[in-house]
Amino acid sequence: MKTILLLIISNTFMTYAWYGHLKNPNWSLPKVILVSWGIAFFEYCFLIPANKIGYQVFSVFQLKIIQEIISISIFILFAYFFFGEKLKWNHFVAFLFIFLAAWFAFRK
Repeated sequence: MKTILLLIISNTFMTYAWYGHLKNPNWSLPKVILVSWGIAFFEYCFLIPANKIGYQVFSVFQLKIIQEIISISIFILFAYFFFGEKLKWNHFVAFLFIFLAAWFAFRK
């Protein structure tokens, strides 16, 4: 559970680093890069321990699948609350296939 919590925090920072600057279209590219790198530093402060701890329980493939599911989930919330974008049926279907991929990855 600690791995999941750390990955949620990590992905929250990363999603903001990757997409948060889009709210500031007047920022120069060098500024966007530097601000994003600054935010991404904190993402790594949570991601690395999450993977280190998680690898004791999960395989590398499982860790990556968990990370992707969390990333997509955080992104959906971020797009909705930060940008006001709605989840359309085709987005839902695409995300559903990703979730199905995770289900298959954890099958024995």
